[in-house]
Amino acid sequence: MNKKIAIIGGGNLGTAIAEGLVKSGFTLPEHIMVTKRNIKTIQHLEEKGILVGDNNNEAVRYADLVILAVKPFQVADVIEGFKNELTAHHLLVSVVTGVSLEQLLHYVGKKVAVVRAMPNTAIAIQESMTCVCSRNTNDEQTQYVNDLFNQLGRVVTIDEKLMDAATVLGACGIAYALRFIRANIQGGIEIGFDAATASLIAAQTVKGAAELLIQTGRHPEQEIDKVTTPKGCTIAGLNEMEHRGFSSSLIKGIAASFNKISDK
Repeated sequence: MNKKIAIIGGGNLGTAIAEGLVKSGFTLPEHIMVTKRNIKTIQHLEEKGILVGDNNNEAVRYADLVILAVKPFQVADVIEGFKNELTAHHLLVSVVTGVSLEQLLHYVGKKVAVVRAMPNTAIAIQESMTCVCSRNTNDEQTQYVNDLFNQLGRVVTIDEKLMDAATVLGACGIAYALRFIRANIQGGIEIGFDAATASLIAAQTVKGAAELLIQTGRHPEQEIDKVTTPKGCTIAGLNEMEHRGFSSSLIKGIAASFNKISDK
């Protein structure tokens, strides 16, 4: 099934999705149209064969699947501008934070298939963790959306009530992981490495740890047990970190982010 795709909003996320889909071979570049008011900032996409324009109505008429990638405060006005072009055959996918399926359908004003997707910034290198939920979609449409986001990393279907939690764990989680890596780098410098070497070791080690869990499906403690020998340096370091509140501070940070995003 080779659908034509319109991406309404050619910002960082919209262009990352377009480039990722082309790079992965998921669709032909000429089957993607990206729109933005100032097309000068997205004309580089034309070099890859992607269509660009500033007319959302034209893009929606062109497409089977419409990806909405604008700012939250723009959603109502942008949908108002193109909703008359939406038909029963369209699939509308929103990657906009904080706009519910109910709100999307209210703005559209008709029954269409809608999907909310929450990717993270690693989508730029096709390594996103994307959480999705939907309404009015059939099995074929659901599978197509999953296939699409699987080209850009990993995808999981969740209940919409968990979307705020997904934002914290998956999107804010990028910052948490990077802060951990930064601290690792600083520790590495303190014990003798130059910054560049410490950065490489820290980043690759975290990447390897993540892949261990993804590929084996094992619990983190199972892998931790493999490197914590009796009276060893690993357990000494872990115990000191826990004494200083490592796990509890991370959990409290996640809860604080969730409370902030839920306080609407």
